[in-house]
Amino acid sequence: MLPRFLGWLLLLVGAAVFAIRLQHAGPYALPGGGNLFGGVAALLLGALLVGRWLDRDRSAAPLRWLAFATIPVVLYLALYATMAEIEEVVVLEATDPAGGTTGLRLWIVDADGAAWVTMRRSKADANDLRETRARLFRNGESRCVIATRFEDPGTVNRIHQLRHEKYAVQRFATVLGLFSESPGADTVALRLDPCPPS
Repeated sequence: MLPRFLGWLLLLVGAAVFAIRLQHAGPYALPGGGNLFGGVAALLLGALLVGRWLDRDRSAAPLRWLAFATIPVVLYLALYATMAEIEEVVVLEATDPAGGTTGLRLWIVDADGAAWVTMRRSKADANDLRETRARLFRNGESRCVIATRFEDPGTVNRIHQLRHEKYAVQRFATVLGLFSESPGADTVALRLDPCPPS
């Protein structure tokens, strides 16, 4: 009974990883990295448990134990991937130093007449985000922006606090101890101003 219940739960959460992204305007963004792994792993593990494929052969006992041991990790990854997409998510399309483009899915806040995002310094460096032109996809619309990096603690803390106020998921994750109440020392803020008319 419990394995089948867990199987259905995993199938539901795994499907939610992909379905939750349908609520955002614009082109569908397939999950990537850990989000994709969490969604696919939840679907596969759920199918194994619901289909009772691990119960059909006595020699599969070690696989059963392995499956049950991975359930908490897979559930965590899939739930995080789903919850991170519940509220507003934008895509900042940046060009890396090699000339390739990357679509960064980010939480966003508005302050001082501009949009702001935060990220790790290494991520900003990898995508050449300092005083850079980029494309912002928000509310189904694409526009050119100038991403200006701010590293001073006052600005970074203020934007982090605004994000904390806007996103219930961040507040919930902070209560659980998954997020820190203050930004890490390697966090930077990016102000996204509209590109000047050409």
